[in-house]
Amino acid sequence: MAATWIISSTQYDIKGSKGTNQITTLHWQCTDSEDVTTDGETVTHTGRVYGSIGIPEPSGDFIEYSKVTHENCVTWCKAIMGDDKVKEYEDSVANQIALSKAPTHGSGKPW
Repeated sequence: MAATWIISSTQYDIKGSKGTNQITTLHWQCTDSEDVTTDGETVTHTGRVYGSIGIPEPSGDFIEYSKVTHENCVTWCKAIMGDDKVKEYEDSVANQIALSKAPTHGSGKPW
């Protein structure tokens, strides 16, 4: 299992201080899943956290919007969050999967 980081959308200023369509916000999600097969039945256990993060003014070279890659955005997102927050989110996803595999609560109706 390894968490996957996805940038689902960006927001940008059409006329930013550094260039056209300057990204200002990243909408992200961190996900993972694990398939468990028991008695011939496979169940997929998943975890997910998501949010948005503001992008500060670029301090280095400005990358033109049409040349920004998904990898650029994931790198920026994680750098702005910092290693501790990235680990916290990835741990949360792993904990969701563990809880799905061994639940401690349930819901429903007894009838």
